[in-house]
Amino acid sequence: MSDTAQNTPVRFSVVGIGNMGRGHIGHLSRMDGVELVAVCDRIRERADAGAEAGSCTAYTDVSDMFRSAKPDAVLVSTPHYDHVPISIEALSQGIHVLVEKPLAVEGTDARRAIAAYKEAQKRYPGIQFGAMFNQRTYGYWKKIKDLLESGELGRLVRATWIITDWFRTQHYYDTGGWRATWAGEGGGVLLNQCPHNLDLYQWFFGLPSKVRGFASLGKYHQIEVEDEVTACFEHQNGMIGHFITSTGESPGTNRLEIVGEQGRLVFENDTLSFCRNRESMLKTIAESPVSFAKAEYWPATIPFSHHGEGGHRILTERFVKAVQGQGSVVAEAPEGLNSVLLGNAIMLSSFESRTVEMPMDEAAYAARLEKLKAGSSYDPAASEPENGPENLSGTY
Repeated sequence: MSDTAQNTPVRFSVVGIGNMGRGHIGHLSRMDGVELVAVCDRIRERADAGAEAGSCTAYTDVSDMFRSAKPDAVLVSTPHYDHVPISIEALSQGIHVLVEKPLAVEGTDARRAIAAYKEAQKRYPGIQFGAMFNQRTYGYWKKIKDLLESGELGRLVRATWIITDWFRTQHYYDTGGWRATWAGEGGGVLLNQCPHNLDLYQWFFGLPSKVRGFASLGKYHQIEVEDEVTACFEHQNGMIGHFITSTGESPGTNRLEIVGEQGRLVFENDTLSFCRNRESMLKTIAESPVSFAKAEYWPATIPFSHHGEGGHRILTERFVKAVQGQGSVVAEAPEGLNSVLLGNAIMLSSFESRTVEMPMDEAAYAARLEKLKAGSSYDPAASEPENGPENLSGTY
């Protein structure tokens, strides 16, 4: 089923018709090279509404959808715990998978999905398994990636990201019974909002060698999980990282500051600025005969082009082309493992009040999560349908 010829419409399906699923139906139903054939949600009303919006067939059971609708590809936008089992079921049948972030709730589960993908590649050459890291399409993040890879900053010494503009009200958490519970969602700001930022952090700098995290559970909201986090990272090359996030600050901040021997790169308020040193600050430290000397630098604003949208449509179009054998996906799903591990390490460090060395003990975190789930208030049978806002443009 994974062999889809160029210019042949990709028969797409969507599983999970909540806020994100409705948005994906809108994109797919208008996308060239796509035939939306089915949608699925365990709640019949949502499945029917999605099918009406996408002019396709509604299902309430994903296995039934795969068997009856025979899609070429599926976009998984369910609550997080379902990402892995649905992905594995689809991949085992040769169905291409595009999964919403995060890839999984914890590392051992993420590795199950990756193993299923590797096995599927043996049976279905060309099968695609992509992750919805849509922010990788943003012009400013791509420009930062380019500057880092080209060595413009030289040896990196510090990266500090204050990302507190993921503000959420109590109403947001109340719109889905699964939200912000250990058993329903598996985590809070690190697992719901910040997979984008954790992905970008590891995309830019790789995983740190040591992690120390401080997480507050339900500090600003009536929820079980973390809504404020501060983390410190130490990288193998000596670079120090800081990661500060919250869903309880308004107005929030999105400021990424990267310091290298050749200067300081800052992204904030849609502006990318670079104070470039005339010579390496490390050379100035070692060789200057003046006690209070500073490296001479020149400030500049770095130009970039940005598409100005959420990026989901662009990433999905790239996925469709990859399914048709034209190019590659923006982010293969296995690349989502690092952001899962980074978030897990921060939480494990906070729970155990210690520095976690990487690679982390993934089994230890999985065991702790099982205990948290056992004490969770989430009851799937009593969960009300999600009735959140349809317009998500303000969240990206």
